[in-house]
Amino acid sequence: MVRIPILRAGSDEAFPDVATALNEPNGLLAVGGDLSPRRLLDAYRHGIFPWYSRGEPILWWSPDPRMVFETNRIHVSTKLGRFLRHCDWTIRADTAFADVMRACAAPRPKQPSTWITREMFEAYCELHDLGHAHSLEVYAGDDLVGGIYGVAVGRMFFGESMFGARANGSKIALFALCCSLHEWGFPLLDAQVRSEHLVSLGAIEMPRAEFMRQVEIQTTAAGFIGPWCDRIVAANVCDLTR
Repeated sequence: MVRIPILRAGSDEAFPDVATALNEPNGLLAVGGDLSPRRLLDAYRHGIFPWYSRGEPILWWSPDPRMVFETNRIHVSTKLGRFLRHCDWTIRADTAFADVMRACAAPRPKQPSTWITREMFEAYCELHDLGHAHSLEVYAGDDLVGGIYGVAVGRMFFGESMFGARANGSKIALFALCCSLHEWGFPLLDAQVRSEHLVSLGAIEMPRAEFMRQVEIQTTAAGFIGPWCDRIVAANVCDLTR
């Protein structure tokens, strides 16, 4: 029988070494604990993230390999490139964090339930208020048509979820975020686990040992805490291709 370490809520106990995570299910490391800002930031600094469904205890993961985007190498298809050049949508950051989370949590055709529980929603909104969690939003006029959110520690961005309410909405949000991150000296965007959709956008698999080396370097690099409202590299989608 495999025994998974159990963390106590409110405790200062450290996470287990990620090398002890299970192979099946891939990356399961620990159970329990809480979603306090201290616990979440400590998790990300160690290459760990929470992922669980309603009715389950908090589950902590560090899969091997890890899915990542190199921020200077996101794939833009010819079709998307044409769309970008003539798109009149606009880009903002940290102006609608809660709305982006709600949209990411909404039911989808192939995902009728969500792992973004009320507890997760409140925890990440608190991280946002503290200047650690961020969202990038894509607007068509006044309509929020795409977005992505995650957590920044040092110069490492840990993506959590993205959505598109219109065709290309989520792709543009991801592309705009990667453009900004690259400009700011963030080499990687963590995408957690493999999916064919992420692969089609340019994500690659990285062995956990290499990912952890990058996490150690980037999370201890000088970053910036606080709103990103005035930091994004382009306010208009069409400017992303210039």
